[in-house]
Amino acid sequence: MKAFLDSKVDFYNQPSFISLDPICIPHQFTKKQDIEIAGFFAAVFAWGNRTTIINKSKELMQLMDNAPHDFCMHEDLKRLKKMLGFKHRTFNTTDLLYFIEFLQFHYTHHNSLESAFTKGLHKKDITIENGLKGFYNYFFSLPDVPERTKKHIASPEKKSSCKRLNMFLRWMVRNDTTGVDFGIWKKISPSQLVIPIDVHVARVAKRFNLLQNNKTDWQAALELTAYLRTLDAADPVKYDFALFGTGVMEKYD
Repeated sequence: MKAFLDSKVDFYNQPSFISLDPICIPHQFTKKQDIEIAGFFAAVFAWGNRTTIINKSKELMQLMDNAPHDFCMHEDLKRLKKMLGFKHRTFNTTDLLYFIEFLQFHYTHHNSLESAFTKGLHKKDITIENGLKGFYNYFFSLPDVPERTKKHIASPEKKSSCKRLNMFLRWMVRNDTTGVDFGIWKKISPSQLVIPIDVHVARVAKRFNLLQNNKTDWQAALELTAYLRTLDAADPVKYDFALFGTGVMEKYD
């Protein structure tokens, strides 16, 4: 199984993967903060059709003058009016304006979005779970949080698989020579990452008897990650390429 999955990682973890995946959005940028913000929005939007996800993410980047960090830090009422009417599925203008407010608040005090995910994390933590819990609480710590916006950020405390945030963390933390993931965050170890599990990944994992849990929730994500850690303790989430690629690209049943 390890040899099979390693071969799939090698096949999909290539630059050719980028253009067809939402990770192509942060790859449009070179400034660290732009990569973080573009990646964050692309990950948050990542449910449903991948072409739609990519197109809506590009639309938002264009509304932000293709300089998302500068936009979030220097927005004014006139510029924010451009955002009115933006929508991706259930993510609407109310949600977007709060996201921008949070990003402005955070980057006023910090140089990187990484610190938002390490507030609750301890160096000895086996997984990123406490980091995700801390991020959720921090993200919604500003006054007058729209109640509807809370559904767009997952937390292990709500038993969510946190698929989109785990995918974003993979992008920011994993560092290898292929150039797909960015590896620009250093305070979180790749060994602490949790597999971004969705119906495609879960289906393939169950087909190969890597997962027993019938739900696609946080416990399932931990269970599958624990198995993948037996294959590569230092970088278990590299197998996201194998499981996702096999499930989506090859539609393996």
